[in-house]
Amino acid sequence: MSILSNKKLGFAGFATLLTIALGSNHIYTQSKTRQLSQQHQTVQNVSFTEQEKPLNQAAISLPFIQSAQIVATSLVNLFTQQQEFENTVSQENIHASKKNLISASTTYAVIDELKKYKFSVNGNQVFAAGKLPTAKLNFKQADLLSVLTNTRKYYQNYSTEDPDILRKGLLDTQGVNVEDVLKTLDFMIAVLREDIANNRTTRLQNPNFINNNFRVIKWTAHNPKSRNQKQLRLTKYAVFIHPGSRKKTSTYNIPLYSLKDNITTDKFYTRYTKQDVLSGIYEPGGKEFGKVEPLAYLTRNGFEEALMEGTILIKFTDGTQGYFNVDRSNEMPYVRGLKATAQKRYWYFRKVDDIKGYGYKIDAKISIKPGVTFAGDVLNIGLGKVIVLEHNSGGRKQLQMGVIADTGGAFLPNLHQLDFLAGIFQNQQDFGRYASTLPEYATAYILVKK
Repeated sequence: MSILSNKKLGFAGFATLLTIALGSNHIYTQSKTRQLSQQHQTVQNVSFTEQEKPLNQAAISLPFIQSAQIVATSLVNLFTQQQEFENTVSQENIHASKKNLISASTTYAVIDELKKYKFSVNGNQVFAAGKLPTAKLNFKQADLLSVLTNTRKYYQNYSTEDPDILRKGLLDTQGVNVEDVLKTLDFMIAVLREDIANNRTTRLQNPNFINNNFRVIKWTAHNPKSRNQKQLRLTKYAVFIHPGSRKKTSTYNIPLYSLKDNITTDKFYTRYTKQDVLSGIYEPGGKEFGKVEPLAYLTRNGFEEALMEGTILIKFTDGTQGYFNVDRSNEMPYVRGLKATAQKRYWYFRKVDDIKGYGYKIDAKISIKPGVTFAGDVLNIGLGKVIVLEHNSGGRKQLQMGVIADTGGAFLPNLHQLDFLAGIFQNQQDFGRYASTLPEYATAYILVKK
C-alpha cells in the first residue's frame, strides 16, 4: 500500500510542478507582448535613424522555457530515482514473498486416522539429503521381492477404492510424490528379479549401487513428546503360533468368530462388547445365534493374545494349521492402561493365506514377510516407502532394508517410530530373546529412485 501511494505522489508532484513552470512562462510571454505593442504605438510616428528589430515571442520565451526544461529535467531525474527505489523495494518484497512461499511449501499438516489435524511440522526438520555408509544391506532377497511386488499390486488394484495411499504426505515437502514411490518399487522389483534369475547377490545389497541410483533421504525423528529424540524408535511385532481346536472343548473354549459375507448394512456386531460375545450370544441358544461363524476355539490367554497381535497361526488338534487375521471390530475403542480381559473391544477374524499387512479391507490386505516389513504411518509417511535402518552391532555397522507395508493404531500419526515384523514364534519368551538382539533406536533412511 505505501509503495502505491508514493507512486501516485510522484506522478502528481511531477505533473503539478511542470504545469506551474510552463504556465508561468506563458503568462510572462503574454505580458511582454502587450508591453511591446504599447511601445510601438507610442513611437510609430517617430523617424528612426536605425530601425529596431523587435524581439519575437520565441526569443522572449527562451530563457523561461529553458528554466522550465531544467526544472522538468530535475523532476524527471528525481522521478526516475524514485522509480528505481520503488522497483528495488518491490523486488525485495517479491523475494521475501518467494521465501515465504518456499517456507510454506515445506510446512505439513499432520493428520490422525480420522483425517483430523493434529499438528504442523517443517519437512526440512524431518528430512535431509543423506548417504548410506559402506556396509552390506541385510535382507532375504525372495522375501523382499515378495513384499515389494505385493505392495506394488495394491497400488495397481486398489488406489481407486483406497485414496488414502494417493494423498500427499510429509515427503511431498521434499518433492517426492506417488509416482516416485511407484518408480522406486518398479526399479527394485526389476533389479531383484534379474539378480535372482542370474543366481547372484542382488545389487540392492551394495551401498554404492544404492547411493548411485537412489536419493537417500535421512529421516530425523519428530516426537512432540520427546524433542531430543533424533533416531527412530524401533519396536517389534510378531506372529505367534497358538494351539487351538475347531470344536469347543474344555481346554479350548474361547471362540474366534468371523462375520458372514452377507453382512451389509446391519452392523449388529457393533452393539456387543467382548464380554457380551464371551457370554454366549452367538452360541446355540444365544439371541444372535447363526449370525457369525466360529473359526476356532482357543484358550483365554491365546484368545487375548490373538486380539492384540492381529495375525496368528493356529495349529489345530487335528493336525491342520492356518493363518487368521483381524477383519472388523465392534468399533469400541481400546482403552490404554486397562487390562486386556476388561477391554470391551472385540475383533472378528478371517482365514487368510499368509501374514497380512496394510489394506482397506480384509480381502485386499497386502501379504507380508518377516524381516523385510515395517508397520508405520501410512497416512503421513506413506505406503510402500523403502526404508534402510543403520545401527551398530558388535562394533560394526549394520544396514537393514524393508518396506512400509503395514500399519496400526500406534502409527496414526507417528513420525518417530517404526514397528519391525520380526518373525513367527512359539511364544513370547522366544520372541523376547530374538527382539533383544535388535536395536531399540536406529538411524533411518528412505530410498527414492533418481
